[in-house]
Amino acid sequence: MTPARTAAVSLLSVACLATFLYYTILPQGPRLLWEPETTADSSVKMTVPDKFTPEIMLSAPRRSSASPNSDGTQAVYTVSTYSFESHQKTSEIKVLDIRSGTHALITNAEGVSDPNWLGDGSELLWLKSDEKGHTQLVVGRADEVGNSYVAGLVPAPVSDIKLKVLDVNRVAIVVSAKANVKGSLYKKEEESKKYSTGMLYESLMVRHWDQYVKPQRNALWHGILQRQKPHITESLGRYSLGKLTNVLKGSGLESPIPPWGGKDHFDISVNGIGFVAKDPELNPATNTKSSFYYVSVDVTAEGATYSEPMKYGKEGIEGASSSPMLSPDGNIAAFLQMKENGYESDKNRILLSDLSAPSTTVELLESDDGKWDRSPSSVGWSSDGKALLLVAEDKGTSRLFKLDVPVDEQSTPELPMPLTPQSGHIDDVKSLGADSPYLFLSASNLVDNSIYSILDPTDSSKPKVISSNSRNGSFLGLSPDQISDIWFQGSNEKVHAWVMKPSNFSSDQKYPLAYLVHGGPQGAWNDQWSTRWNPAIFAEQGYVVVAPNPTGSTGYGQSFTDAIKESWGSLPYQDLVNGFVYIKENMDFVDTDRAVALGASYGGYMMNWMQGHSLGKEFKALVCHDGVFSMTNQLASDEQYFPNHDLGGPYFAGHQDSWEKWNPAHFTANWSTPMLVIHNELDYRLPISEGLAVFNVLQEKSIKSKFLTFPDE
Repeated sequence: MTPARTAAVSLLSVACLATFLYYTILPQGPRLLWEPETTADSSVKMTVPDKFTPEIMLSAPRRSSASPNSDGTQAVYTVSTYSFESHQKTSEIKVLDIRSGTHALITNAEGVSDPNWLGDGSELLWLKSDEKGHTQLVVGRADEVGNSYVAGLVPAPVSDIKLKVLDVNRVAIVVSAKANVKGSLYKKEEESKKYSTGMLYESLMVRHWDQYVKPQRNALWHGILQRQKPHITESLGRYSLGKLTNVLKGSGLESPIPPWGGKDHFDISVNGIGFVAKDPELNPATNTKSSFYYVSVDVTAEGATYSEPMKYGKEGIEGASSSPMLSPDGNIAAFLQMKENGYESDKNRILLSDLSAPSTTVELLESDDGKWDRSPSSVGWSSDGKALLLVAEDKGTSRLFKLDVPVDEQSTPELPMPLTPQSGHIDDVKSLGADSPYLFLSASNLVDNSIYSILDPTDSSKPKVISSNSRNGSFLGLSPDQISDIWFQGSNEKVHAWVMKPSNFSSDQKYPLAYLVHGGPQGAWNDQWSTRWNPAIFAEQGYVVVAPNPTGSTGYGQSFTDAIKESWGSLPYQDLVNGFVYIKENMDFVDTDRAVALGASYGGYMMNWMQGHSLGKEFKALVCHDGVFSMTNQLASDEQYFPNHDLGGPYFAGHQDSWEKWNPAHFTANWSTPMLVIHNELDYRLPISEGLAVFNVLQEKSIKSKFLTFPDE
């Protein structure tokens, strides 16, 4: 499943939204700001807040997924922390001792990122950017903190490093960096001075998400780290980076795919590089099709030679590709691809390609027979190469599944077997060491922003937690006891919703309702941490939060997701009506006479739709964040394939009726509910004119309203 089309919600926007509700609806006294004494070390005491606030959410340390070393004894990760005192973010690279659960700081130098193990269990490689936009490749050791050196300097910003140990003296690396039109490394400092900001376009797309499209493109650069002869004082020689080669030069391909592609768009083996890229012959504004490609690499003592990118796929599967992963022996590629071009939320199919024969690509669990009605978001390999590890949404959670790889073409694969319980959200999965059957999981949930655990695939019990960043939510002032869920009858099917209560909840009191509508619309509220729309922010201001997953949501079967097509204001709206009735009739601790509804992106569209329909009258206030006001203004959006799919086809090709049927602008005569409108300049899928139009109507109708914008976000 491609990422949901939630609005590009800035952290400041969410903080301001929460602050607005805090001061205008539930005024309370001052609260303690949580200031941890350390970012993750369990041996140091931390100050526990009385209440979880927007400031605490934004200043809480954020850990990346962790990566174990080759012997499974340590895991490396990054921590970023924002300070409200200095108004700056700091970054650290830390190592977790898996046996003891203790943490060690490797470096907190400015600009560090992307740590990777170099292969012997203690050597690390990471990136460090400087003020000139250059990037250093730094080598250090987990057992010799502070003893590091620069193995290479790239005179441009690079990121997303992946590596593969070739032998005791050589390591192959791949990084992503911008390339000029002719394939050379893009260095901003070499640009000639411009005397005009004019840009001329002859085809779509002109701009994408939050920036205008420029001639430079993402590219993958391959190089070799060669260990030099050791100095007399050294036991091992230092690595030195050789030439970086753009393996996409002259191909017309771009990878990682913008705007959000990263390490999940390519992989490296001893023999080559696998990656996904958009079809260069199709316009990216009106097509989602992308394919898997493979470049074979022959490394010799003199250097490396590269093949032209070779395309792999299966006829009839023509949608977006993602999550390419090469098998441990480097001979087989596993990747995900959707069937329908133009539909970014189609079901991901699981494909395997024998890299020696492009025509042999096969689909596992051919999906049209309904064998397994889940859409995996990522695929990986077990350490022995005999099974695939799939992460997929499942009824408001994200779970890990194991799928055995067929031994031959005649074998019929069994259905994926769930390895984790139906709770929390799996962010990343890695083998616990090169040959270990155990798995290392990075995860989160609605009250804990980072959890590292060990999973025995043969054990049906829960994974063993070895590190919780917030101690099961307690260091944030939260508790799992605040979370529950409900099911109610929707327009066609049962609908699931998460419920979050205040931490000081008392059953003999009644609480106002915060009714949250997610974006996408093909997305979901999951048991997952977020620094964007975090239900705990609202719960801790005294609300009972109900976050439903109506028609169109992901993780409840592909037919449930698909049902929103040409039904934006119909089935999901009725689900939300039914949910509100259920709350009123069954949750006696909720005061539905004091209710607010909030949503961003499609959720913002739904706020505008509700304004013109009966459900909107049930709320004291609505909050519309980057929502659609006029469906026809979606013609100004960057990704035209999205409205073309969801609204039945291009507006100009005879589909005006289906676009106009669900247009909130047609119902402004019915608007009456007070509203906060948040709309920022740099969301090019939802131009700011949409938010201004909403606010203008509200003001002209003398409806109590406020408009919040961040012009540079």
